[in-house]
Amino acid sequence: YGGGVTLDNATAWLEAGASQVIVTSWVFRDGTLDRQRLADLVQRVGKERRVLDLSCRKRDGRYWVVTDRWQRFTSLEVAEAVCHDLAGSCSEFLIHAVDVEGLCRGIDLGLVESLARWCPIPATYAGGARSIDDLKTVQRVGGGRIHLTIGSALDLFGGSDVRYADCVEFTRTCTLPR
Repeated sequence: YGGGVTLDNATAWLEAGASQVIVTSWVFRDGTLDRQRLADLVQRVGKERRVLDLSCRKRDGRYWVVTDRWQRFTSLEVAEAVCHDLAGSCSEFLIHAVDVEGLCRGIDLGLVESLARWCPIPATYAGGARSIDDLKTVQRVGGGRIHLTIGSALDLFGGSDVRYADCVEFTRTCTLPR
């Protein structure tokens, strides 16, 4: 479950049946990562039941975490050292490429390639996916560790570019690159 997750309600979402909670904005205060909040949440729900959302926007050629409905830049750059550091606080990253999110114009391949190199734990990339080819590209480039979520292009959400049944079939038959 994601959306408004805090220390006070994370356990309730898990008890209600969520397998994991996704958190972003709450672990940031005044545009800075609040490491105490991060540690408190890990202690309360455990690393394995936490997904850390590092949704980002590109500024000056680098990716920066944005919070508060993707409107506020933080001081945290999405980079290799940060991914390795924060991997100890969650079981997975969710990373929206905010600049292409919802546009159905293609993925930010540079970000996907970087995540494949930087992330020591699984990561789910979101943003711009428009075809099964995007799914294949993320699978290949990410070596099976970077996953893709397709939103606006998916027929289940009113899109016409990607059929849900095709995604399911791809997932059932895909093999990881060697």
